[in-house]
Amino acid sequence: MTTVPKEKKYPQRVRNELRFRELTVLRSERVGSAFQRIVLGGDALEGFCSRGFDDHTKLFFPEPGSHFTPPVVTDEGIVWGEGVRPATRDYTPLYDAKRHELAFDFFIHDGGIASTWAMKAAAGDTLTIGGPRGSLVVPEDYAWQRYVCDESGMPALRRRLEELARSGCRANVKAIVSVADAANKDYLSHLDGADIVYVEEHDGQSVAAMLQALDVPDDDYFIWITGEGQVVKNLAACFDGRNVDERLLRAVAYWHA
Repeated sequence: MTTVPKEKKYPQRVRNELRFRELTVLRSERVGSAFQRIVLGGDALEGFCSRGFDDHTKLFFPEPGSHFTPPVVTDEGIVWGEGVRPATRDYTPLYDAKRHELAFDFFIHDGGIASTWAMKAAAGDTLTIGGPRGSLVVPEDYAWQRYVCDESGMPALRRRLEELARSGCRANVKAIVSVADAANKDYLSHLDGADIVYVEEHDGQSVAAMLQALDVPDDDYFIWITGEGQVVKNLAACFDGRNVDERLLRAVAYWHA
């Protein structure tokens, strides 16, 4: 009898229609001890699409007192208005299709442009966003899944684990989350039954030791690593020479020291 090898499932990259939207703040609320959630809405949200759990949406933060006109996408490309382009940051979109609301969870820390804006944002304020331009659609039914992140990746992890819970694909799904403070764990505390190991004080060596000890199966697996650029590079190196398919190991820098 001839055994037909199982076809591997790979994440698929898809393009979205690129649009810039000026949205209105509907409400601001605390989500755990270290995250501020800003919920946005408005007619411009029509047609919003985000098909990947770690999609990036670009947020624009003009200088206080200045006005920013969102750019326009034409057949020739992006047409920017006059004036200085504001600072931008990338954030994970958390879209609620039933309520037609878009939320962003900001990790609160000193000196951050986005963090400072989020703490001051109030209902009626506006925020311009762009994208996501593309999505990486990761199958939910991998038999073995591992997720690694710090606070910057916790919103994407939250979205992924919530989606897996809804679809019933939670078997052998585990996460390692590096936090600066134990109090930051409460952001994911609502995920009943989620298998999450926390590493405090951003101890990269402890996280690396956990990854090196992993017994990765021959197939039907997915590994996701995000966080600070050099840390991500070091953690991804834990799988060098271990016959891990690079298309099933997603290692992405979410920020740089």
